[in-house]
Amino acid sequence: MLNLNFNNPFPVIETPRLMLRRVAVEDAEQIFALRSHPETMRYIPRPLVKSTEEALEHFRMIDAKIENNEGINWAITLKNDPMLIGIIGHYRIQNENQRSEIGYMLLPEFHRQGITNEAIQAILVYGFETMHLHSVEAIIDPRNIASEKVLLKNNFTKEAHILENEYFDGKFWDTVIYSLLKRNFK
Repeated sequence: MLNLNFNNPFPVIETPRLMLRRVAVEDAEQIFALRSHPETMRYIPRPLVKSTEEALEHFRMIDAKIENNEGINWAITLKNDPMLIGIIGHYRIQNENQRSEIGYMLLPEFHRQGITNEAIQAILVYGFETMHLHSVEAIIDPRNIASEKVLLKNNFTKEAHILENEYFDGKFWDTVIYSLLKRNFK
């Protein structure tokens, strides 16, 4: 079993270019920008956020998971600018299996700069060394080639391609599961 405590204090993570900090209510406009942008949400089978209030609901869900030690999400920011440019975290933590699912999203204007890769490396260190996870998974849309590339770059292995297992917006979506075992983490 994992012994998780994300609150005492909240773990701020620094990388060479990034600061991963707790998502705050003041980030509502940027959360709205992320979750209402068709490009950002293209491969995520969830409805687009339509208002700042819906963005605040998303923030409250993130915050409640942190408070209850059920999941942890960070705001991705550049070191020289506290503005949220993305969100990354360990979702769906399975205590009994010592496994989490990671998820991430980044505003399109910050794509193709290595930011997601840098943030993933940082939260994998946290997950394996601090949370003591045995494995981490990522579930993506098979059309999301950029996400697949960043997972492969971080030594994730493709475990499964599940056909039409999720129904959203009038159609069935495939999902692909990638995973990384602690012993394969570099």
